[in-house]
Parts: sequence; structure tokens; C-alpha cells
Amino acid sequence: MANHLVIVANRLPVDRVVGPDGAPGWRRSPGGLVSAIEPVMRSGDGVWVGWPGGTEQDLAPFEVDGLSLVPMSMTDEEIEGHYEGFSNGTLWPIYHDVVAKPEFHREWWDSYVEVNRRFAEQAAELAAEHAMVWVHDYQLQLVPQMLRELRPDLRIGFYLHIPFPPAELFQQLPWRREILEGLLGADLLGFQLPGGATNFVRLVRQRVGHKTHRNTISLPDGREVRAAAFPISIDAAGFEELARDDEVVQRSKAIREALGNPRKVFLGIDRLDYTKGIHARLRAFSELIAEGHFSVEDAVFVQVAVPSRERVEQYRILRDDIDRLVGRINGDLGRIGRPAISYLHSSYPREEMAALYRTADVMAVTPFRDGMNLVAKEYVACRVEEDGALVLSEFAGAAAELRQAWLVNPYDINGMKQAMLDAYHADSKDLRRRMRAMRRTIAQHDVEAWATRFMTELEDS
Repeated sequence: MANHLVIVANRLPVDRVVGPDGAPGWRRSPGGLVSAIEPVMRSGDGVWVGWPGGTEQDLAPFEVDGLSLVPMSMTDEEIEGHYEGFSNGTLWPIYHDVVAKPEFHREWWDSYVEVNRRFAEQAAELAAEHAMVWVHDYQLQLVPQMLRELRPDLRIGFYLHIPFPPAELFQQLPWRREILEGLLGADLLGFQLPGGATNFVRLVRQRVGHKTHRNTISLPDGREVRAAAFPISIDAAGFEELARDDEVVQRSKAIREALGNPRKVFLGIDRLDYTKGIHARLRAFSELIAEGHFSVEDAVFVQVAVPSRERVEQYRILRDDIDRLVGRINGDLGRIGRPAISYLHSSYPREEMAALYRTADVMAVTPFRDGMNLVAKEYVACRVEEDGALVLSEFAGAAAELRQAWLVNPYDINGMKQAMLDAYHADSKDLRRRMRAMRRTIAQHDVEAWATRFMTELEDS
């Protein structure tokens, strides 16, 4: 079947579930990307190609909620080499300022090439003549060029959801040229921030030798590739509606009560990842209590750490580190029924997240480096009373838009402590002024506007 729009992403937008009758099935994953792209997919005979997780082979295409999905299988070796290895052991650390040390293994690279080739072949087979193909993220950076060779008639877009690093870091990659050339197969390259697009264009000029003018790259075959910033966002109206829901409002009250009705609730919600700065943030909070700025009766820190990449050694070590830190802080500072840190290593549905956002007086989003960080935007969308404080790392992409947050350098513990304290003591007038401005920003720049802008520019390319 020929499709006029093909979305190619590492994951399918669905999770496996077991029905009431015990039969296995699929449920749409929560997430802005699928909500944003869905209308475009429906209007353009769209199909989504991705891996459903697991090692099941020979899965047939299927539909969930009217979305056409084509599953790609992976073997255990491919999960280890392409996904856990090259994508998350090599690229992820380099693209996130080498917060952790990247590893370079040739067999990981071979697996990455092989999986990218299979994704490209599948997309080539599914796309109608002159169709649009939109490839997503760092796991599939070779797909645009492989697809271009198979189907030169297609319009190909690529979007990178994580930061794109400066030349000094990217150049460590033994396969730097292959990745740059892989991306140049696209007509339009989208990055979270203008700096990412600039880094890419500069590297292409230096390493591949193509002519560039501002954010346009001229290739020897006469093709032009454009690199630009398209900051991603959330379904702001959807989150706002959720936050106003009666059940969510009641759940928020129940959470506050379960925490002992403290004066202020601090909240962190992150994937358990070394780039998120969880350790430094909890240390900063614990020092504020230890120094007597407030007590465990006054304030509690709720930290949700969503399990992530649990087969990767670095992530297991990080989990143990955080477990030990929380135990030590609560042992030193907590009282019976009053821990300083309420720590949850689990993932939650959107309704529970909205209730947590409603409960939190201070949201701390302090990654060492983040492409965007949608949690910061979700928090703002859920603050329907126009109150609450956002403490935000200046190294998160969201900091470029949410200027009214208390911006911090997450490497500066004293600076982070001061921002948390200022947010704790801020008066309602200051909070309202800041939150109102941030809410206006995300209402105007929501995920639908992001997807529409990218698709329109790709059509015009």
C-alpha cells in the first residue's frame, strides 16, 4: 500500500498491554509526538514505522485507534549493539556534553548501520511516489541518506529530539563523517535550538567540505539541505484540561494530605538518567534543610524517577547511587512519618502526573543537558491557578522559552540552593506574573504548531 506520509522512529507509539480477558494487546503511549502527528497521518494516508520493544520476530502491520503501524523486529544482539550500545552508550553521552564517558566499539557501529538500513528499506517500500518521510531521532541518523539512495523521489525530513553537540565533542566519534553524510540525505533537518543547527552546519563545512550559507548546505549534486530550529512542545490544552478534571483535583488534595500537608511541596519528575542532575538537586535540597532554612514539616521533596535502560550498567550504578543518597538524607534529616525526600522509582499515567504537577509548589527541572525537557512545559500547562514556581536548568532547551523560571546552573550547588530558596519564599504576586507569562508562551507554541511548521517547511523544501 502506498502512503503519502511515512513516520520513521525508533519506537512505535504504543505499549503492550494485557486485556481484561488476559489476551495481549496494544495501547497508545502517552506522549505529545503521536498526538501532534496523528491528524497529519490521518489526512495523508500516513503510516508509522518503529520497534515495539521486545524481541518478537515477524510481527504483522496492525492498527491502534485508527493509526496504521508497521512494527520492526530486533534481535537480542541488535538491542544490545544498536540500541543499548551505539545509540545509548556512544551517541547519548557525546550529544549530552559527555556527562558520562562514551564508549566506542566497532561491532556496535556495525549493528547501528544494519538496523538503520532495515528501517530505510521498510520506509522505501511503504512510501508512495513523491511521498514525505519524516525520520526521528539519534537512533536513526543514517536513514535519510540510505533512503535517498533507494528513493530519490521522496521528500525527507529529519528531527533530532536531543541536543546536537559542538564540534569539539562530535569530532571524537570515529564515524563522524558517516553520520554527517547520513543526515545530509534529508531535505530539512530540525533541531531543538538554533545552536544545534549551527553546530551541524559548521561541522558539515569543516568535515565534509560542502559549501554553506547561513543555515543552508549546498551539495555537489545541486540539492540544498536546510538546517533549522523547531523547538518541540506539548499538547498544552490537553494538559490544562486534565489539570482541571475533578478526579485529578481530588487526587492532588489526597497526595498533599498523604505528604502531611507541608507548607511547600517540591517536585522532580525525570527518567532515571545521569544527564538529569537528580543527585545534585536532592543534595541541594537536603543542605537547605540541614542548614535550617526550612524543616521537614515545612517542605518535602517528591522525586519521581522513571525506570530507564535498566540493562545498561551505567544506569544500574546510577539507580544504586540515588537509592543510597535518598536513604542517607532521610536517615539524617527525616522524622517518623516525615521523610525529607519521598522517592518513587516508577512510571505513572498522565492523570497521576497532572495531579503531581497540581500538588507541587516548586518544580525543579535541573538537567546537566537536555534537548528540550517537556516536563517543565507540562508543569506550566497544569498550573491553571497561575501559581507555582519553576526552577529550571539553563542547559535545558526549555530555558530559551521559559525565561520567567528561576534559571540555574545545575553544576553550581550553591546557586541551585539559592534559587530553590527564592522560589520557596516568592510572594504570590511574583509567582503569578512569572507563571502567566510562561503559560502564554506554551499556549501559543504547542506541539501541533511545532508539527505543522515542520511539515509545511518540508513540503516547501
